Amino acid sequence: MIHSIPGAVQLGLLYAFMSLGVYMTYRILDFPDLTVDGSFTTGGAVAAVMITHGQSPWVATACAFLAGCAAGSVTGLLHTKGKINALLSGILMMIALYSINLRISRVPNVPLINAETVFFGVEWKDWVLMIVAVLIVLVLLDMFFLTDLGLSLRATGDNPRMIRSFGAHTDNTKILGVALSNGLVALSGAFIAQQQGYSDQSMGIGMIVIGLAAVIIGEAIIGARSIIWATLAAVVGMILYRIIIAIALQIPWFQAQDLKVITAVIVIIALVVPTARRHWKQKIAARRRTAELAAAAGARRGGGQ
Repeated sequence: MIHSIPGAVQLGLLYAFMSLGVYMTYRILDFPDLTVDGSFTTGGAVAAVMITHGQSPWVATACAFLAGCAAGSVTGLLHTKGKINALLSGILMMIALYSINLRISRVPNVPLINAETVFFGVEWKDWVLMIVAVLIVLVLLDMFFLTDLGLSLRATGDNPRMIRSFGAHTDNTKILGVALSNGLVALSGAFIAQQQGYSDQSMGIGMIVIGLAAVIIGEAIIGARSIIWATLAAVVGMILYRIIIAIALQIPWFQAQDLKVITAVIVIIALVVPTARRHWKQKIAARRRTAELAAAAGARRGGGQ
C-alpha cells in the first residue's frame, strides 16, 4: 500500500491542472461545464498525434492547451451568444468533441511507445518537472486572478448584474474563463497521455466528477480564504484524491473496474459531510441560544418577584 502512494502523488500532480480548470468554472464562474470530459481527451489526442508525427513534445503540449481553449470558447459562445443553458452547452460540446477527437486521432488509441515525450524517464527528473510545472501554472493563475481582468472574471461569477453596472462585458469574461478552464484540462490530458504512453478516446470519461471531488476535498481541508488558498486547495485536493483511490484499490474486495463507484462515493461523502457538520453546528448553536434566552428570562422573572 505504501509503495502505491508515490505513483498516486505523481498522478495527482498531473491531474492538478484539470482540477484547477474545474475550479475556475465550478467555483469562480458558477458554470457547470461538462465540456471537461471531452476537452481532456482532446488534449491527449492532439499531443499524441503531433508527437507521433515528429513534432516537439513541448510544442505538442502547447497546441493541446490551445485546442482545449478553442473547445471552451465554443461552449462559452453557445451559452452567451446562443443563449443556451450553461449545462446544455457543455453537454452539446462534450458530445461534439467525441467525434472531433476521433477525427484528430483517426483511431481510438494512439500509442506513444518509444516516442519522445516531455518526461525524461528518470524518476527524480520527472518529479522535478511535474512539481515545477504545477508551481508555474499556480503562480501564473494566481497572478491573473489579481489583475483587473481576473477580478472582473471572479466578479462575474459572484454577481454578474453588479459587474455589468460597472461597464464590464460579462459575456466576454465568461467565454475567457471557460476557455482557460478547458485549456488547463486539455493540458492535463496532454501530460497524462505522455505519462501513460498512449492517448485513448475514453480517457476523459468522468473527469468532471474527479475534478469536483478534488475541489471539494481540498476546500474541506485547506479552505478557500483567498484565491491563493483556493487554487492551492484544488491542487492538494487532487493529490489527496489520487492517494485515497490508490489506498482504496489495495482493499481486497475492490477491483480496478470499481474506480468510478469509488469516485462517486468520495464525491458523495465530500458533499454530505460538510453539509451535515454545518447543520449539526447550527443546531447546537440554536440550542445554546435557546438555553441562554430561557436563563435570561428566568433571571428577569426572579428579579421582578
